[in-house]
This record gives sequence, C-alpha cells and structure tokens, in this order.
Amino acid sequence: MVNSLKPDLIALGGDFVSMPLVGGSYEKAAVMAEPCAALLAKMNAPEGIWAVLGNHDFNTDPRHVTHALEVQGITVLANRAVAISRQGARFWLAGVNDVLSQTADVGETVRGVPENEATILLAHEPDYADFVAQYPVDLQISGHSHGGQVRVPLMPPLFLPELARKYFLGLYQVGSLTLYTNAGLGTVGLPVRLNCPPEITLITVRTPEHPG
Repeated sequence: MVNSLKPDLIALGGDFVSMPLVGGSYEKAAVMAEPCAALLAKMNAPEGIWAVLGNHDFNTDPRHVTHALEVQGITVLANRAVAISRQGARFWLAGVNDVLSQTADVGETVRGVPENEATILLAHEPDYADFVAQYPVDLQISGHSHGGQVRVPLMPPLFLPELARKYFLGLYQVGSLTLYTNAGLGTVGLPVRLNCPPEITLITVRTPEHPG
C-alpha cells in the first residue's frame, strides 16, 4: 500500500518490537526486529526510509533493533538531523531518541540546522510536542498512541500510554509547531483494536509561496 502511493521519502515512528504480556522476554522480543525490518525494507522511496526508535525498542535492546533496521537499509535517526534536497529545495529531517528513555535531545538534534530552513522531526511520543515547540521545528511526526486502540463513540480512547494522552491522534497545532500523530498498526497489552483502523499517512510538503 505504501509503494502504491509513490512516496518520495518514508518515515517510521518506532516500536518495531514489543514484548508479550505472558511468556515473553527482552531477548526474544528484540530478535523479532529482523523479520520486521525485512518486511519494512520492501517499501521503496527515492529519498530512502528513515526511522526513530520507540519505547518498546528501548525497553528490549535498542542496539539490536537499530542494527536490524540499518542492515536492511533503513536509517535510524538518533538525536541527529540530515539535509534532504529535492527539486532545488532543501529541508532537514531530524529524529530524537525515545523520550521515555530520557535520552531524547531535541536541542542537540537541531543545533546545526540553519534557522531559515524547514525542519521535520520524528519523535515517537506525541506529547513531546509541548517541549519541541520551543525549538525551530516546523513539523513533528509521532506515533506511540496506537490511536487509542479501543475507541467507543462519544467517549475518549480507553487506553492511552504515557506521553500520548494529549495529542493522541491526527493533526494539531502547538504554537508555531504542526504535529501529526499517526495511529500506526498493531497493539500493546491486550491484542485488541476497536474503531481504530491502522493508518498510513501521506504528507505533502511544499515550499511557501512568496508574494510577488
């Protein structure tokens, strides 16, 4: 489905592995990064596939998960930014470590980015946007919430993890920062999703038009 959209660039928001509630172990969970990465590598984009790690990746073995992804050609952004040039324009794609791991550093990540150039930040936890809004970041793309996983009409989602309780799904404006939280796929805890379909988000980035 992603390939049919013909994206220029693919961004992945983390949580490539997860430990089962019963009978699981950190070691077994981390090993599942290999088949996950092999499947994700079937996606194609001329500007590549980029990722950040999520809290479940950090809770198992972040080095193992990172290695599994990068062997398949998926670049993991760990508190760093890279310049993406296309059709005469340039923006910066940045990514921070998982926030709950207390190793995210958005200040260091965007330190070398020119102030007049657009920056897109991948950050697993969406509520981090309240902190990111203090920095020269134009768009934050997050996941983590699973969209609430179980959604009953006229009621708030029944399950929202820490740092995904404020901006849990869709498009938000946080000061001058635009935030999009993707519902992702899969589950955490109980293997149930209700009224919360998996999501692929296609984002179009354009150069601002200048008068005259």
